[in-house]
Amino acid sequence: MSSEGKRLFNIIILGVSFMFIFTAFQTCGNIAQTVITNLNNTDFHGSGYTSMSIIYGVLSASNLISPSVVAIVGPQFSMVVSGIFYSLYIAVFIQLATWAFYTASVFIGIAAAVLWTAQGNCLTVNSDENTIGRNSGVFWALLQFSLFFGNLYIYFAWQGKTHISESDRRTVFIALTVISLVGTVLFFLIRKQEDTKAPGDEDSTNEILGESSSAGNKMMRAVAAFKKSITLSFTKEMMLLSVTTAYTGLELTFFSGVYGTCIGAVNRFGSEEKSLIGLSGIFIGVGEILGGGIFGLLSKNSRFGRNPIVMLGILVHFIAFYLIFFNMPNDAPIAPMEGTNQVAYMIPSKEVAMLCSFLLGLGDSCFNTQLLSILGFLYSEDSAPAFAIFKFVQSICAAVAYFYSNYFLLQWQLLIMVIVGFFGTITFFTVEWQAAAALAARGSEYSSI
Repeated sequence: MSSEGKRLFNIIILGVSFMFIFTAFQTCGNIAQTVITNLNNTDFHGSGYTSMSIIYGVLSASNLISPSVVAIVGPQFSMVVSGIFYSLYIAVFIQLATWAFYTASVFIGIAAAVLWTAQGNCLTVNSDENTIGRNSGVFWALLQFSLFFGNLYIYFAWQGKTHISESDRRTVFIALTVISLVGTVLFFLIRKQEDTKAPGDEDSTNEILGESSSAGNKMMRAVAAFKKSITLSFTKEMMLLSVTTAYTGLELTFFSGVYGTCIGAVNRFGSEEKSLIGLSGIFIGVGEILGGGIFGLLSKNSRFGRNPIVMLGILVHFIAFYLIFFNMPNDAPIAPMEGTNQVAYMIPSKEVAMLCSFLLGLGDSCFNTQLLSILGFLYSEDSAPAFAIFKFVQSICAAVAYFYSNYFLLQWQLLIMVIVGFFGTITFFTVEWQAAAALAARGSEYSSI
């Protein structure tokens, strides 16, 4: 197998591994609040929103050290250990206890920071200027199949159910725990970097993977990675991209946790309200997969760079927000176990709700594929710190959003996303134009990004 073939193999294995782990985790996040509100156990006092807020809050803080961890132990081992902690968090739902639920939320926050920093590292190491856009799209499309499979099961398993029993809950979460462990094991198939590096890449490869046998050198690399993270975070480009990244954190919270809860709380959907949570996740996944696949293929031939795709993403999201505002009751995110009988500006429509799910997924793929692409391109020499900053900003905004989701009505959550999304699009355009100008000055062909 050629060097490029081995690199593509690594990208595919990376995407498939993440697909299994996040089939479990994203399905868990999508149904967590619904499952908790259906508990008969009065000793449990946890909140799905609060758990997610803890996860993303800890994740954001842990990104300060995650580049150092990856530099010391390497990306492959980092991802394996992180995957184990994801499985443990999901397993907590089999027999829920408040202390275990929130403790696991803290540990998975740390694991997530390391996992995503290692992922960005692995993606960049196995890409170059000509393949980063394609590889970002391939990885994102494979990852987002996770939204399809888990939610398809939820749709059929919970068909016609208005209450989720303990047996239903345990069956689902045992299966999700096993699926997560399968994804973790697949990380072992990623080829060692000495098998995939191109001639002349030895120094940069060793710097990234931390394969030196010297413990002192590893510690020096860890300190250097931390310093790079601090330095990069104050560069003009990273500060501008942080606004775009902040938006992805807010809308991630909305489509992965809040919107499914809204659908499950609408009593006018009748006996389908719980199974529609799964169907919504499927349509989000279809949008993500379609976007990731198309934009990954188009990135090689696009003459206009990344801006048109980001513009499409914000327009698609604004349409989705407008339709959700008209279709969903305002109190749906914070409705009690009994649900809500309120009506917004139209009779709640299942078809419109599923269309909005698709649009949310499509728009999210627009932003994330292009952010992964531009970060890998701009910071090819500092990939781990750059992706750590990306996840730091994204996760701290997701944590804030999960926190206010406990209290804010739907209209205010939508308004916040509209404002931040508008400014995030403008700042992304600014960085992209600067990247295009820099390439033109070097005489490089921009369409090859």
